Amino acid sequence: MIITTSVYFHPSPLIISESYVIGDYMDLIEFVKGLITTVVIIAWFIFLLAWVVGWLIKGLPIPFLRLKRFGGKLIEDAVWAAFWLAMGTTVFAIIAYIVSSVQLPMPQPPQMP
Repeated sequence: MIITTSVYFHPSPLIISESYVIGDYMDLIEFVKGLITTVVIIAWFIFLLAWVVGWLIKGLPIPFLRLKRFGGKLIEDAVWAAFWLAMGTTVFAIIAYIVSSVQLPMPQPPQMP
């Protein structure tokens, strides 16, 4: 008895439903692509949230200089995180493109007359 897992992704990236099927097939590439997409969307959301909160803290009309510096540091960290997130996403896209082009079937050898 071989058990495989199929994972279906809902249009909303935060809803993932799993179904267990008896058989010998598992589409690992689709699972990894969906997982990477979900993680990247969540990471961009966290970046946006940190960036907005940083600007809110930095712009508060309060006399606490440490808190304002913390807001600036939060903005800086969010921008660096966005940069590395964009670089990582680009690397994953390049790797996926290379794998998909290598994965194509080889052409038939020439036939001798």
